Amino acid sequence: MKQVILVRKDLKLPPGKLAVQVAHAAIEAAYASSPELVEKWRATGAKKVVLYVADITELIAFKKKCANADLVTAKITDAGKTFFKKPTITCVGVGPDDEEKIDAITGELKMV
Repeated sequence: MKQVILVRKDLKLPPGKLAVQVAHAAIEAAYASSPELVEKWRATGAKKVVLYVADITELIAFKKKCANADLVTAKITDAGKTFFKKPTITCVGVGPDDEEKIDAITGELKMV
């Protein structure tokens, strides 16, 4: 069991902003998941992995692939009040779900 957060590399987020966006994605994806999956994930250590995608196009493509594989996703849009000048899609949370199911789609991506 694991959860993956996909982050746009093109945004060059500073560490603090990156951490907050990843936290939003992790929480929202977990809230959208079934209680059974969340409990199983938590019982196995609540593994989370943060991966880079190139840009918004790649982020949306991976979100669609995950949704097509019946994985829960949560797209995060920053409100644009601090780092960005306007609302900006920053990342997507995936799962938690079976590690093999997630890796079949995201396994080629590099860790942050």
